[in-house]
Amino acid sequence: MKQVKWFVAAMAMGALFFGCKAKEQTAETQPPEKPKAETPAPAPAQPGATASAPVEAPRKGFDRALLRPALLKDQAPETFEVKFTTTRGDFTVTVNRAWAPIGADRFYNLVKRRFYDNASFFRVVPGFVVQFGISAYPPVSAAWENANIQDEPVTQSNKRGYLTYAKTSMPNTRSTQVFINLKDNAGLDRQGFSPFGVVDGKGMNVVDMFYDQYSESSGPDQDQISKLGKPYLDKGWPKLDSIKSATLMGPSAETAKP
Repeated sequence: MKQVKWFVAAMAMGALFFGCKAKEQTAETQPPEKPKAETPAPAPAQPGATASAPVEAPRKGFDRALLRPALLKDQAPETFEVKFTTTRGDFTVTVNRAWAPIGADRFYNLVKRRFYDNASFFRVVPGFVVQFGISAYPPVSAAWENANIQDEPVTQSNKRGYLTYAKTSMPNTRSTQVFINLKDNAGLDRQGFSPFGVVDGKGMNVVDMFYDQYSESSGPDQDQISKLGKPYLDKGWPKLDSIKSATLMGPSAETAKP
């Protein structure tokens, strides 16, 4: 997946203008955004993590269906739960298909095939968002690079604990990257970020513990995460937290068996 660039939106003569990841901007002016397909060249590797880093081989039992996104089109239940087991503990997400049916269906298929297993929380901005959704495995990232889904109306506000897809300034660019709001971010509603699920109960106590001391300017390069996988992150940003597994729970787990 190509580098996610955070955009700064401004209105001028009725047009919306977007800029690339600007380090002089504050975190809250850089909403979570999926990479733009037209990025002309890969960004350089960050210090401490070079392009020669080893590529992690798929784990045993790797679901090769993830290499064929076009075939993963199952409709999600009206509601379903996903258990995240992370390096900081467990939390559960409830997805409501009525909030964003297209996004819910995509998330259901990704979790069903264990897309998020071993993925890192690569962007944690205190008081703003936790972002994840670049696969730990480069072949999977490559397969999903252009597997976008259509935008849909914002029916819920981006409240604390709500899950939403990252996207670019262009239409219909949601794919696999999602973020958890760490506070109420109503400003993201106006920019078209459509929540599809929410962290349950005390789960945000776990989310709040994710390591957040890598700044926007010193954090990992997302092109390189896509190309080199988790070893790139483990070498250059070893304190990042990650997902051990993300699995469907309850009746959804039984009906979703491949």
